[in-house]
Amino acid sequence: MSVPTDEVDRIVAAWTTQRPDLDFSPLEVLSRVARLSRHLDRARREAFRRSELEPWEWDVLSALRRAGDPFQLSPKQLLQQTLVSSGTMTNRIDRLVGRRLVRRESDPADRRSVLVTLTDDGQLRVDAAITRLVDAESLLLQGLARGDRERLAGLLRKLSLGFDG
Repeated sequence: MSVPTDEVDRIVAAWTTQRPDLDFSPLEVLSRVARLSRHLDRARREAFRRSELEPWEWDVLSALRRAGDPFQLSPKQLLQQTLVSSGTMTNRIDRLVGRRLVRRESDPADRRSVLVTLTDDGQLRVDAAITRLVDAESLLLQGLARGDRERLAGLLRKLSLGFDG
């Protein structure tokens, strides 16, 4: 019984013929990760589009939603979770306030500071988006049994730990 091949197998085979002196095993892993990333990006963009959100809006709104009731964080906390610059975050908050998806409120613990709070409409959109996202990502993984998913998640976690932090 032959093992099915994909585009990465064909690319690696061609390179191996041309450059037999190199070890192409990293390409066998990371080229597949890159290709899968493009499929995931498309699925995520579609899930967000159907909820009338841009990916950057999702980043901010989902951070607020994950914070739990009352769904608010300081701009500094949002910066830490979304890894953007202070100026970019200010612009994003302004735009989300304009769309009435978040509001700025005085921090009761420090009147000089503000908190960004998810509005009801923002919560509706982020909840719809996460439902669509989970459904879309489940479809991408439907070819894997649960045990295979868990093993793959564990291997990817092990690899990503070297990059996080």
